[in-house]
Amino acid sequence: MPKIFTPTNQIRLTNVAVVRMKKNGKRFEIACYKNKVLSWRAGAEKDLDEVLQTVAVFHNVSKGEVAKKEELAKAFGKEDVTEICKEILAKGELQVSEKERQDQLESMFKEIATTVADKCVNPETKRPYPVSIIEKSMKDIHYSIKPHRNAKQQALDVIRLLKDTIPVERAKMRLKLTLPAKEARKLKERILKLSSTVTENEEWQGELLVLTCLIDPGHFREMDEIIRIDSKGAGTLEVLNLKEIKEGEEVLE
Repeated sequence: MPKIFTPTNQIRLTNVAVVRMKKNGKRFEIACYKNKVLSWRAGAEKDLDEVLQTVAVFHNVSKGEVAKKEELAKAFGKEDVTEICKEILAKGELQVSEKERQDQLESMFKEIATTVADKCVNPETKRPYPVSIIEKSMKDIHYSIKPHRNAKQQALDVIRLLKDTIPVERAKMRLKLTLPAKEARKLKERILKLSSTVTENEEWQGELLVLTCLIDPGHFREMDEIIRIDSKGAGTLEVLNLKEIKEGEEVLE
C-alpha cells in the first residue's frame, strides 16, 4: 500500500479563521480558531495558544504552504515566529466570508441597540425604550456599523445621534454625598457646575452637609474625584441607584 507523502513545508488545517498581511509584496497568513481573533484584539483572550491553531506563518493557509525562515526575517526584520504571529494577529486583515461578515454586523447591530436600551430612558417619562425601538431608530438614521470598534463605544455614538430623532438621554445615577462643613460650600459649587447634576435633597446633619442628587453616568468619575480628593478624605460618596428609571417600557406613537 503506497504511503501518502506530505512535503515538509506543508501543513493541512481545517475549520480555520485566516488573518492575512502583505509585506514586501508577499502574502503572509496565520491560522486561528474562529471567534478567537476578535477576542484577542479586544483584550478578552490573552493566551496565544487559544487563538492560533499552530504557531506558524503561511503564504497560503488553505494550501498549507508554510513561509520560510529567510522570507520571514527579510519581511519582518525578526526570526521569532511567535512575535511575527502576534504582529500579523494585531495588524493583519481577518478573512471572512460575506455571510460571516453579514452575521457579525447583524450581531453587533443588535448588541449596540441592546446597550443603548439598557443605558437610556425617555427624559420626559424616565422610562426605558425596548430594544426594537432603538433598532428601528438606528435604521432610520442609517447608522453604519464600525466592525473595528466595540459595541460600547458605538453605543455612546448612537445615543448622541439618536437625540435628533427621539427624546433620549442616559439614565441618571442617584448618589448620596456627604460633605464636611469646612469644605461644603466650595464642594457644593463644584458639584452643581457639573451640567447634568440635579439636587433632590439637601440637609445638614451636625457638621456634615448631605446631598442626594442625580448625575449623568459620564460625570461619575469627576464627581468621585471631587469627593475623594477635594474633601481631603473627609467626604463620602454612596451610589443609591445605578439607573434612575420608572417601571414599564416607553412606547413611541
